[in-house]
Amino acid sequence: MQAPRAKKVPHVHEEHGHQRFDEYFWLNQREDPEVVAYLEAENAFTKATLAHAEPLWETVFQEIKGRIKQDDSTPPAPKSGFYYYARFEEGQQYPIYCRREGAVDAPEQIMFDANVMAKGHEYFHLGAPCITPDQKLAAFATDSVGRRKYETRFRNLETGETYDEVLTLCSGSMAWASDNHTFFYARMDDETLRSHQIWRHRLGSDVSQDELIYEETDDTFNVYVHRTRSGKYLMISSYHSVRSEIRVLSADDPEGKFQLFLPRGGEHEYSVDHGGEYFYVASNDGARNFRLFRTPVDNFARDQWEEILPHREDVLLAGFDVFATRLVVTERCEGLIRLRIMPFEGEEHVIDFGEPAYDAWVDANYEFETGILRYGYTSMTTPKSIFDYDTVSRQKHLVKQDEVLGGFDSGDYVTERLQVPARDGAIVPVSIVYKKGFKRDGSSPLYLYAYGSYGLSLDAGFNSSRLSLLDRGFAFAIAHIRGGQEMGRAWYDTGKKLKKKNTFNDFIDCAEYLVAQKYTSSSRMYCGGGSAGGLLMGAVLNMRPDLFHGAIAHVPFVDVVTTMLDESIPLTTGEYDEWGDPRQKDFYEYILSYSPYDNVTAQAYPHLLVTTGLHDSQVQYWEPAKWVARLRDLSTSDNRLLMKTNMGAGHGGASGRYERYREVALDYVFLIDLASGASA
Repeated sequence: MQAPRAKKVPHVHEEHGHQRFDEYFWLNQREDPEVVAYLEAENAFTKATLAHAEPLWETVFQEIKGRIKQDDSTPPAPKSGFYYYARFEEGQQYPIYCRREGAVDAPEQIMFDANVMAKGHEYFHLGAPCITPDQKLAAFATDSVGRRKYETRFRNLETGETYDEVLTLCSGSMAWASDNHTFFYARMDDETLRSHQIWRHRLGSDVSQDELIYEETDDTFNVYVHRTRSGKYLMISSYHSVRSEIRVLSADDPEGKFQLFLPRGGEHEYSVDHGGEYFYVASNDGARNFRLFRTPVDNFARDQWEEILPHREDVLLAGFDVFATRLVVTERCEGLIRLRIMPFEGEEHVIDFGEPAYDAWVDANYEFETGILRYGYTSMTTPKSIFDYDTVSRQKHLVKQDEVLGGFDSGDYVTERLQVPARDGAIVPVSIVYKKGFKRDGSSPLYLYAYGSYGLSLDAGFNSSRLSLLDRGFAFAIAHIRGGQEMGRAWYDTGKKLKKKNTFNDFIDCAEYLVAQKYTSSSRMYCGGGSAGGLLMGAVLNMRPDLFHGAIAHVPFVDVVTTMLDESIPLTTGEYDEWGDPRQKDFYEYILSYSPYDNVTAQAYPHLLVTTGLHDSQVQYWEPAKWVARLRDLSTSDNRLLMKTNMGAGHGGASGRYERYREVALDYVFLIDLASGASA
C-alpha cells in the first residue's frame, strides 16, 4: 500500500519580520471531511504496513494481559468509618468503585460501576467520586468524549438514586462544605478549556441558581478548589507555572467569603494545608528548592510565618502532607524520593528504601487523626507495593503488592543507576533495567525513554508490560534529563525557556554514553516520549537522526511556535513561563530554532511511529498530523513513517484498560519487529 500524501495548501505565517511556510496548516479543521479522510488513510497505511506483525501483536497483547491479575483491586483505605477501594472484574474495561462499612470484610457496597456507565460510549472516563463528610452522598464527574470537559452529577449512596441536576463544563475539581449540602466546583472556558471559575451549588437547587464565587481573569492561571485533609478548610488555589495564589474559607461557613492567604507576586510559588492551630506553607520565597513554614490560622500575614524546615541546596522539598500529630515531607535528594517523618513532638526521621533506583509516594491517606502512613513503593524490578508505616514504632507492613502472573521473578532482572556526563559538565542520571544475561557488547537493543518538561520527574518504577521487551533481550532506560526536577529546582530551571536545548542535548549525551559503554549501538537503539516528551523526540530526531534506529512519539507537541502564538488553543496562555512567549522576538527566535515541525529538513530519518487522538485537548491532533506530512515529504530514507490516530479518544489514549494494553503492545511490536531485522 502506498503511503498517503497530504495535499499542500500555501499558507504563510508572518511574525517579527520572519515568514514561516506552513503548507499543512489546513489540517487543523477537525470537522473537515477531507481532514478526517486523511487521518483515516494514515491509519489504514499503518495497519497495512504492520499486517505481517499482527500475529506478534496478538502475542504481545496476550502476554501483557496475561501478567495482570484481571480481577484485582486497590487495598481498602479507611475514611470516617468506611473502607474505600476500586476493583476490576475479569473481562471488564473499567473500574468499579466500592466501599465497606465498619470493617474490611463487611458486605460490599458498589457505589459506581463504570462499565455500566460507559455503555454506548466509545470513550469514557469517570473521575474519582467526591464524597460528603457524612459519607452519604457523592459527586461524580464523567467525560464521554476525551476533551476533559466533565459533567458532574450527584448520587445518594444510601439509596443509589442519582439526582436530576447536572453541572456542565466542569474541570473535575470539586469540594463539599461541612453541611453536606453546599458544593463548590471549578468550571472551564469552553474554547480554551482553562479552568477559570469556582461556583457554589446547593444540592437540590436549580443549577441556573448557582453562584460564581471566584473568577480567575489572568489567562495564564488555572484555578482549583479542594478541602484540606483535616476537613476544616476549603481552599481555592490559582496556579501558574511559576507563581500561585490561595484563598481560604472555613468549611463550616459555606456562605462566607474566601479570604486571600497571600497575594501573588513575582515568581513566588506557595502551597498551603492545615493542621490544628496552624496553616503549613511550602514556599520558594528566597529558596529555590523551597522551605516549610507554619503560621497561626487566625493570623497568616507574611510576617507571622515561622520557618520549620529551612532551604537546602541539595534537597528539593517536593511536597508535604499534614496529619494531626506530624508532617510527612516528600523530598528529592540526588534524584531519588525520600519521605521525611516530622512529628510535632519527638525526633524526625527518613524512611530508607535501599535500592539504587526506585519511585515512592504518599498513597491514599484519608484519615487525619492517625499515626499510620500509607505509602507506595516500586522499582524497575519491584512491582508496585503499598505499605502501612507506623510512624512511631517505625515498623512497616506490606498491605498489597501487585501480583505479576506468568512466573515473574524479580531476581531475573538487574537495575542500575548510571551517571552520565553532559557536554556542559552536568551529571545526568540514567536508570536502566535488563534481564540477566544481557550482553554489553553493543549488540543488544535498548529503548531509551524521557520526558524533561514542566518540572515533572520521571521516576524508576515497575511496569509488567515492559517484560515483553526485557524478555526479548531489550534493555529499558530512563534518562532523567533537565526540564524535570529529579535533581532539584535548578534541574528544571536550566531546562526551560531560553535554556530548553539543554533537555535535548542531555538526551543525546545519554544516548551516546550508552553506545560508548556498549549497552547498545546506534543501529540497535530506540527512543520514545510522549506529549512534551514527543517534542523531545522531534527535536532530537532533527538534531541526531543517525543516533537511533527507530523512535516512538506519543501525542507529540511538535508545532511549538504556531501553538504558542495561538491563545485560543487550550493550555497556551498558561505555558509562557515554560517555553517563553513567542510574541517577544528573543523567545520567538529561540523556539523557532528547535520547534520540530519548523526544523524538518531533507535528511534520513529513522523509523518512526507517531500516535495522536482526534479529541486531544492538550496537544491538538493536527500537530503530529502536520509533522508526519512534512516528514513524509522531506525524509530521504525509506524507513517506516507511521501515524495512528485514535478517532475516539483524547490525550491519554484509549479509556478502557484492554484497549490501552493493545496500544502498548503496538509500541512494543513496532520495536521488536525493527530489532528483529525484519525492516532494517
